[in-house]
Amino acid sequence: MKHCWGPVSVPTGCARWCPPNSECESNRSCKCKPGFNSSSPDGLITNPAQSCEDINECIQTDNLCGPYAMCMNSEGSYYCVCNLGYKLLSGAESFTNKSENTCQVSVLFPASVDTGMIPVPSSIHTVPTARKLPEQPTTVHPRTQLGDSGERTPKDVNECTSGQNQCHQSTHCINKMGGYSCICRRGWKPAPGSPNGPVNTVCEDVDECSSGQHQCHSSAICKNIPGSYKCRCPPGWIAIPRDKPNNTVCQEPHFPTWTLLPTAHSQALLSFSVEVQNLLRDFNPATVNYTIQKLIEAVDKLLEMPMDIGTQTQQVATQLLSNLEQSLRTLAQFLPKGPFTYKSPSNTELALMVKEQDNKDVTTVHHSQAWMQLDWAVTAGAKSSENGYSVAGILSSPNIQKLLANTSLNLEQKRDTLEDLYGSPVQSVTLTFLSNINAIFLTNTDTEKLASDVTFKFNLTSVKSLKAREELMCAYWKSHDNGSGSWATDGCSMNDTGFCHCNHLTSFAVLMAQYHVQDPRLELITKVGLLLSLVCLLLCILTFLLVKPIQSSRTMVHLHLCICLFLGSVIFLVGVENEGGEVGLRCRLVAMLLHFCFLAAFCWMALEGVELYFLVVRVFQGQGLSTWHRCLVGYGVPLLIVAISAAARMDGYGHATYCWLDFRKQGFLWSFSGPVAFIIFCNAAIFVITVWKLTKKFSEINPNMKKLRKARVLTITAIAQLLVLGCTWGFGLFLFNPHSTWLSYIFTLLNCLQGLFLYVTLCLLNKKVREEYWKWACMVTGNKYTEFTSSTTGTGTSQTRTLRPSESGM
Repeated sequence: MKHCWGPVSVPTGCARWCPPNSECESNRSCKCKPGFNSSSPDGLITNPAQSCEDINECIQTDNLCGPYAMCMNSEGSYYCVCNLGYKLLSGAESFTNKSENTCQVSVLFPASVDTGMIPVPSSIHTVPTARKLPEQPTTVHPRTQLGDSGERTPKDVNECTSGQNQCHQSTHCINKMGGYSCICRRGWKPAPGSPNGPVNTVCEDVDECSSGQHQCHSSAICKNIPGSYKCRCPPGWIAIPRDKPNNTVCQEPHFPTWTLLPTAHSQALLSFSVEVQNLLRDFNPATVNYTIQKLIEAVDKLLEMPMDIGTQTQQVATQLLSNLEQSLRTLAQFLPKGPFTYKSPSNTELALMVKEQDNKDVTTVHHSQAWMQLDWAVTAGAKSSENGYSVAGILSSPNIQKLLANTSLNLEQKRDTLEDLYGSPVQSVTLTFLSNINAIFLTNTDTEKLASDVTFKFNLTSVKSLKAREELMCAYWKSHDNGSGSWATDGCSMNDTGFCHCNHLTSFAVLMAQYHVQDPRLELITKVGLLLSLVCLLLCILTFLLVKPIQSSRTMVHLHLCICLFLGSVIFLVGVENEGGEVGLRCRLVAMLLHFCFLAAFCWMALEGVELYFLVVRVFQGQGLSTWHRCLVGYGVPLLIVAISAAARMDGYGHATYCWLDFRKQGFLWSFSGPVAFIIFCNAAIFVITVWKLTKKFSEINPNMKKLRKARVLTITAIAQLLVLGCTWGFGLFLFNPHSTWLSYIFTLLNCLQGLFLYVTLCLLNKKVREEYWKWACMVTGNKYTEFTSSTTGTGTSQTRTLRPSESGM
């Protein structure tokens, strides 16, 4: 065991366990105050079980008070009172020593009660008796002598002051006219067979403790002493003196019950509770350092063995930390003034500092794992300690971590700040311990709001470089009503140098928090869906390039639409996550490329609306836009929008979580949502006009049904395409809003179906594409390909006809 009682060279300080009626001699011994003595030959007390007993000066020294007076013992001293029938000239009831003795015969209170005579002034020559007898001549008692000439009053001989009495030392000599009496002192009684008063009276001590005549409080122990008794506290109890002697009230040292989780039925917890309760029940202040050592070792042993407590580890940890703080706070009351440190074999360390309560210094408490600095005034708080001392302590345990391995972080105070920082809701937090768990406690138990901050620094057990969305924090264990708890940071801060500042105290640790801003299920759906969409978009691109029968201006529009969506999806899948957390050049470039690709996709979708308009509305007025004009609109317009947006507000591209447009930059999201909304509105208007024109043409007398059916199919396909892409990106506009989780799911699902929908509507539902697929399949399998045939089966007959290529298609 390592302990420190003060500075290494010369021990200083005082023993705080000095019993009542003693004063500090050194940090290991006490000395009884004047008027008290101990059982030690040298008069020093080295064990708190010893006590200082009152010295009965009245028995040890004769004639302390002088003539006509008797000695009365008191706590630590004595006082004198005049004998019955005498009083002080000053009229006082008592005096302190022989030099103050002015006891004289009192006329009102006669000194003799058995002779019938009272002393009178010298001018009086007759003595009326106490029984009012008739006046009679003065007589001289055998024990008296005549006074001076001119006086007829007899003069008494005081045997008590002249030493002519034969009273036993256990009695008081009471002088009276013509004689004296020997009566038992207070706290004494006549010995068996002995009278009380005659000169041969012998007295013995009255045992007030065994006879029940004492007035000790029920919490105190009565100890008999010659002629009196004392009220003493049991070893380790705290004496609270009252206003009267022998009225001491004793307070038992308060230790917790140490019954950890009684419903768990764990044999390890049961054995531990019994061991600690026995240790504290037999506590002796003289061995306080031994008790502290055994308590910490018992806790270490418990934490190193399997406890079989299931999921109730948090409840056990909370109770264990609380009971340790209470027990160490109580045990520290019996330590001497100064620092105290102890390190167990399991590397659990304890540091305590004991100082006067009224000390106003800034004090440091430390051991190898933790350092604390505080204003000493906060250690006692508003309530005064009973012995005038207060304590501050740090207990650092590396083993409690296993009970709190899977705990959570309370984000009530930090959630809004984290959302502003990362631009997305925090889904979960992973905590890593970088220091031991340190329980910090004071004599002051009301530490929820301290008058001044306390500064800590904990030794880090492991040092890691911080990555994206990681934070180093000083956290404290916050217990809940159900016995469990969580880590929290409110009221605490940590600066860049690793110092923690807190305005409250409990158990602390340095944690590294990894904030997860992505929903893992949503992330999985996104990746799988984008891969499926990429496969379908790639099939679309290959189909539009290789299938010759479907080559047209509309096919060219579809080709570039799929290329833009394909490139945007690849970039999104590979680079949208900002792993570093810092918005750098890479993240801004990715955001700009995504902005360009998705705007280009909508521009090509707008061009499809234009193609449909020329096909249906202006079918006899030209063939629409040329290829060069289409590319200029499809790629030039989005490039111009991105260039203007970057020039106006480059910081709008990218944020801490995603490489996309920063929705927090006011108005910047409109650089994407504005053009998209405009394109959707224009296409919707074109489709309304197209449907209206088709309706009119179907109502003509001789309509061209072939062209009308083709236009109708193209219109339906374009409208469906607009609905899918428009709805997908309508939800996508709010994808990076922190509070749009359900919109994120909808967007992800629609985005997964986007490539599949285009492949089905533009490829699989096209007859010419299906024929070309069938031709390729036959070439691969080696079968002979025949032009697309269909069979119709009637009643007993079968008819087969071959369609012309010009009649096939959608």
